[in-house]
Amino acid sequence: MNHADTAVNTAVNTGEVAANTGDLAGRTAVITGAASGMGAATARLLAARGARVALWARRADRLEELAEKIAAEGGQALAVPVDVTDEAAVAAGAARVHDAFGPVDLVINGAGVMLPNPIDAGRTDEWTRMVDTNLTGALRVVGAFTQDLLAAAADGRPADLVNISSIGAHVPFPTYAVYSATKAALTQLSASLRTEFGPRNVRVTNIEPGLTESELGSHVDNATATSQLDDMFAALGGLSSEDIADLIAYVTSRPAHVNLRQVIVLPTRQA
Repeated sequence: MNHADTAVNTAVNTGEVAANTGDLAGRTAVITGAASGMGAATARLLAARGARVALWARRADRLEELAEKIAAEGGQALAVPVDVTDEAAVAAGAARVHDAFGPVDLVINGAGVMLPNPIDAGRTDEWTRMVDTNLTGALRVVGAFTQDLLAAAADGRPADLVNISSIGAHVPFPTYAVYSATKAALTQLSASLRTEFGPRNVRVTNIEPGLTESELGSHVDNATATSQLDDMFAALGGLSSEDIADLIAYVTSRPAHVNLRQVIVLPTRQA
């Protein structure tokens, strides 16, 4: 049984899910990066708390498996294979969500890639992939659902945009220059969008996790960076994907007039 299974099953056994079922009941969420890690854990928790969840990621088989788990747990989920670097795919994915679930009132930008290498390695392929996924991909998703969020808020309903940035937006790490730059840009994008969306009652929350267990590290082809990550986890421990999911569920279930605008969340032992 994986961490997500344990978290959800424990919540069911203790009655926590039943106590919180109304938190997000009736809401419709789109979660990018839902094939694994924070995205998958968030999808399961939001569904357990009453939201309908549209699962976005590139790996269709993983999405279908997750959708089946959510259905077995009594939730509603739609698997929508989407590559956020593909504008046409984002538009088609949005159309599928609208056809199945109608308008969306909760958008979570969780898709991201982390590819650390020294700048002098000249890995323009990695630079392009990180910028197009972590920043431009997030913008495509925002663009696809802006009108939904504004309409929900105009109707007096909660409307949330949650962007998953990183502590790397503030704290420099060697070889992570481009990754950190994309996350700093996402953090600034969140702040700027808040000036546009906040006056129209759409909440924008920027979440900046520190060391967190995920599949991001599996994409790294830099042996030194991989070793450093392993050493950090050994020394500091790390947050689980469920920790981030719990935080997302919390900030999006506050009263509609309350916006937790930016949350930096770290393992206690990480400075």
